[in-house]
Amino acid sequence: MNRFEWRATAALSLLQALRMFGMFMILPVFALYARDLPGGATPAQVGLAIGLYGLVQAVLQIPFGMLSDRVGRKPVIVLGLLLFAFGSFVAGHAQEIHWILVGRALQGAGAISGALSALLADSTRPQVRTQAMAIMGAGMGLSFIVALVLGPVLSGWIGVDGIFTLTGALALLAVPGILLAVPTVPRVPSQPGSLRRALADTQLLRLDGGIFLLHAMMTTLFIAAPHAIEETLHLPAARHWELYLPVLLLSVLPVFALIRRVESAGLLKPTLLGAIVLLAVALLAASELHTVAVGLCLTLLAFFVAFNYLEGTLPSMISRRAPPEHKGAALGIYASSQFLGGFAGSTIGGFALGHWGIGGAFAAAGLLPLLWLSFAISLTPPPLHRLESSSS
Repeated sequence: MNRFEWRATAALSLLQALRMFGMFMILPVFALYARDLPGGATPAQVGLAIGLYGLVQAVLQIPFGMLSDRVGRKPVIVLGLLLFAFGSFVAGHAQEIHWILVGRALQGAGAISGALSALLADSTRPQVRTQAMAIMGAGMGLSFIVALVLGPVLSGWIGVDGIFTLTGALALLAVPGILLAVPTVPRVPSQPGSLRRALADTQLLRLDGGIFLLHAMMTTLFIAAPHAIEETLHLPAARHWELYLPVLLLSVLPVFALIRRVESAGLLKPTLLGAIVLLAVALLAASELHTVAVGLCLTLLAFFVAFNYLEGTLPSMISRRAPPEHKGAALGIYASSQFLGGFAGSTIGGFALGHWGIGGAFAAAGLLPLLWLSFAISLTPPPLHRLESSSS
């Protein structure tokens, strides 16, 4: 990549990582926090509060992506950051679950993931775009790991309400960053029928379905796992990092080497299918072994090895497959699928936890990768270097 591309990639990757940092910190601590709110919160309400952000994101990613094709990426991204910050402050000052639901919905209204990815695509040449997308994905992965470790620690210092407020402040700080640090690129004119064409590509739809199910599993796990850690390891929420840190670090070690070697060796599809199978094995095993300390730790480790690999691989595949003339719409669909999966997983997890307990929630998550396999088998991996009809 040239200096212009490195600048755009670094700035957008940092912006995306910081924006999601506060969201990720909420995951391991919110279920226990909501339980102790004045008036309490039912498991279904906890699941809704976690997933409502994803639902609103899912609804608005496609319109925001298409709007960014028409008016430009930066105005849409700034609008989304302001909405996200406002919702964070509402949730941070809420005293009961219903106002938290309002805040989460407002956070979700800042649906800019598709527009961010489209701006990165606009700022890079086709031959280096996959590398740029991979860097953004790695930044998200690092943000995910650090947030899951720091979330329980910060919740002990400033509370979950303080984490919401911090998230809003980070979003506001990102506004001058997007305006000043990210290079401005000429806007590529949109073409009619972008949404229809992206939805007609069955290979794109398989990737969209995969990210939907991956995030459904992840959200369901984070509804069950805090309770399992508390009951089995007898760790309060502020000390959950003592499990998350070694598990997440150990899970990352094999992933980077795997991502580098798999595609060049022509093993992308079998490795992807193997990772999906590992997700199923880990989650179904957790449904039986979550009451045993070693079993809980090993199943979480196996899950995150597969999750981190797929979380890095799927964006790379979608960036190479998405048609260049409709990047905003295509990446909006992908982002919508991702967030809709989070909402579906929180709903499934909340229902399963309330009716069948911790083991039932893990088991419900374990059925999702089996569904994924039914259509991932017919996936055709995109070429390693895609020749495009237009350039940035």
